[in-house]
Order: sequence, then C-alpha cells, then structure tokens
Amino acid sequence: MTRIIFFGTPEPAAKALRALVKDGHEVGAVFTRPDRISGRSRKPRPTSVNEAAVELGLPVHTPSGLHGDDVRNQLTATPADIYVVLAYGRILPTAILALPALGVLNVHPSLLPLYRGPSPVVTAIRDGASETGVSVMLLDEGMDTGPVIGQSAAVPITESDTAESLTEQLFTMGVDLLVKTIPAWERGDIEGVSQDDALATVTSLIEKSDGELDFGKPALNIARAIRAYHPWPGTFTRWNGKLLKILEASVFGMGANFRPGVVSIDGGRLIIGTGHGSLDVKRVQLEGRGVVFAEEFLRGYPAIEGASLPDPD
Repeated sequence: MTRIIFFGTPEPAAKALRALVKDGHEVGAVFTRPDRISGRSRKPRPTSVNEAAVELGLPVHTPSGLHGDDVRNQLTATPADIYVVLAYGRILPTAILALPALGVLNVHPSLLPLYRGPSPVVTAIRDGASETGVSVMLLDEGMDTGPVIGQSAAVPITESDTAESLTEQLFTMGVDLLVKTIPAWERGDIEGVSQDDALATVTSLIEKSDGELDFGKPALNIARAIRAYHPWPGTFTRWNGKLLKILEASVFGMGANFRPGVVSIDGGRLIIGTGHGSLDVKRVQLEGRGVVFAEEFLRGYPAIEGASLPDPD
C-alpha cells in the first residue's frame, strides 16, 4: 500500500483521488485550492477535490500558498512515499519536491516533451495537431521537464474535439495510467526516461483576450480556435454594440470571394468571411441572450446580413 499526499483542484483531479483510494492506496492528506466565489449566489464554494476528500473522509488543507512553514510542517507530519499532483494550479516549491522518498508524480495531458506548460490541450487543438496523449512524469524544478515514467499511446484529435471534451478524455486516460504506474514505480520495475529538450514545445497561459476572433486569419485557423477555446475563454466578436459569442462553427469554403468579417446568409446559414475562406457558424450567443442555433438567431436578427465584424468601437 503506497502512502500518498495528493494535490489537485478540479473534477478530473477529484476522479483521480477517488481512483487512488479505490485502488487501496493510503492518502494521508489532500491539498487543494481555497474555496472560490462562484455562481449567482456569490457564495464561496469548495473545489471538486475538496468535496471528494470530505466524501472520502480524508484530511484536507486549503493553503493560499505553499511557501510557508505551516505547509511544510503539515507535509512533514504526514508520512508519505509519493506526492501526486494533478491540475493543482500552483507550482510546488523545490523544498516540497524534495520531501517524498519516491518523488512527486504529475499527470500531464500531452506526449511530453511536446506541449509543456499550462495549456497543452488548448494549444494542440489550436495548432491543428493530429494527435496527442497523456504522460505521467516525475516533477523537477523545471516546467514539465522531469523524467517520464509512463505514457499513453497517441490519441487522434478529431474535428469535433473541443478543449473540454479532449481534456476529459485525456485525464480519464491519465488516471488509469497513474493507477497502473504507481505500484511499478514503487517496486522499482520502471525507470524515468529523460525528455529530449531538443524536441520540446512550450505552451503559454491563455488569456481572456485570446478569445477575440480575428477574421483576417484563415477560416481553418479560426475554426480550430473556436474548438480550442471552448469552454474558456470562449470565442467572440462584436455586433451592434454587443458581444457576440461564437460557440461552434466549421469551414464553409476556401475560395477567395469572401471579405474578412463580412456576414452573409446562404440557404439559412450564417456565413462569415475570413482571410482565406469562410465560416459556417452553427451556434451563437448574443450578449444578454441565451445560446441558440444560427437559424434561430437569423430569424430574430436578420439585419446582421452585410455587417462587418467586429463593429467598430
């Protein structure tokens, strides 16, 4: 039975925590982010990992940071062979990485050394990568640079994949891989494989502003961005003084007769020209309204035909 201290925050991490307990591992403590205000009630809500830990009867810690003596004392007071980190949302200090005898294991949703950093799934979809996967790695002081101790087979990225759906798929695979890898790692049956830095690619933090669409880019790139930025930050433009979110779209044509940003209607379709080709918009949400299919939107707002997006400020 492996003694584990677990670090995680969102629902995929909660699933991993439950899987580790179900597999018979002894989770001595759980660290997660503090409660956050969410929803219309504006009341603090615990993270998914916090809720799972309470459900499992595990000690939970929610420090605002990891550099204080209190955190180190809590960790050293809890016997552990391995720390497991899954979407915790904070970088573990070097002093903490050195504590467990068998190291700190992390599940990363890419085939390392590809797509290191904070947004591997978003970036893979946005780049038009044909495949990705998931890795279990030993954390070191770098950004996802540690030795890989387990890796999945390549997973195709399809034209229907969004960041949300692909992340869920990869973390489900990652949990299974983690559960299978820990016993072998503890027995010494596997060794970490150093990453080839020459092959590495690095992702950056996604900002809200990344979701604003530039219709001067090719339709194919924009369609990928719409999938990559779902559900956050979402993709949007502006029309008639309001924010217009575009939630789903596909490439309509790659000819050169479409002016970037100009809206047309073709057989009930909402078409937007781009720098190369055009977009067939499937679902939209106008500021202050609900999400609707394009056909319904056009019935309510036929005046959008001929508009040039985004409207000038």
